[in-house]
Amino acid sequence: MARTDPGSPPPAPPVPPVPLAALLARRELGLRLLTGTDDVVLHGVHTSEMADPYPYLLGGELLLTAGVQLADPARFVARVVEAGAAALGFGVTPVYDTVPAELVEACVRHGLPLVEVEPGTPFAAVARALWRLMAEARLSELRRVTEAQRSLATAAARPAPVPAVLHALASRLGGRAVLYGGDGAPWAAAGREVSPEAARALAELAGVVGPRPGGPASASGEGGGLRLAAYALGGGDGLALGVATERRHPGDHTVAGVAVVL
Repeated sequence: MARTDPGSPPPAPPVPPVPLAALLARRELGLRLLTGTDDVVLHGVHTSEMADPYPYLLGGELLLTAGVQLADPARFVARVVEAGAAALGFGVTPVYDTVPAELVEACVRHGLPLVEVEPGTPFAAVARALWRLMAEARLSELRRVTEAQRSLATAAARPAPVPAVLHALASRLGGRAVLYGGDGAPWAAAGREVSPEAARALAELAGVVGPRPGGPASASGEGGGLRLAAYALGGGDGLALGVATERRHPGDHTVAGVAVVL
C-alpha cells in the first residue's frame, strides 16, 4: 500500500521491534554488516526493485533490493533515508557481483546501516527469519506483561497497597514510579532515583493529566535522558501516576494501565 501522507507516516505495528543485531546473528542467512551500527530496530521488512521506493515505505523497515534499477545510488539512499527505513539490505547477484562502492559511500554519508545479503540467500528467507524473531519477541513480551499483572495484583492485596503497587510497578518496568496528588506534589514513590531534571519533567507531565477534568487520560515524553509517561487515576481527585524508565517497551503501557486500575 502506498503512503498517502508523507509527513505523517502510520504508527508502527503493535509488535515488538527486533534489533538488527538479532537478524545478523542468524548465521544461516550469511548477512554481513558493511556500514552503520547493528543497534537499530526493525519494525518490518520490504523488498523493492523500484528506482524510488519511498512511496511504498512506512518507516522502520529493512529494505531489501538487488539493485535492478539502481541508476543513482546516492539519490536512492537519500530517498530510503527520507522514507525512514531502518536499514538497507543489498543482495549480490544476479545483477551485481559486489555491493557498489557508490552505494556504500552513500550509506556511510547518511548513516544508514547497509547489510550485504550473500548469494544463495533468498530475500524470502531473510523476511521469514525476521518475522519469526518478531513472533518470538511478541510471545516474550506477552509473558512479561502477564507476569507483571500478577505481581501488581498480589501487591494490591497487601496491607499497604499503594506503596506495594508502586514498588511492583517500578520493579517490573525497571525505573521509577510516582503517585502525584491533585496539587502536583508527590505522595509516594518507588524505584531508583532519577535526576532533578527528569523529576521536574515527570511532575510537569503528570500535571497535564492529573488536575484537568476531561483532559487526556495519559501523556508521554522525555526528560533527563529518560522516557516518561503519566496516567490520570480518575475519581475527581486529580491523582496521577508518573513513570520514568530508560527504555519504553511495547507492553509498558498495558502494565501501567493495570497499576492505574489497582
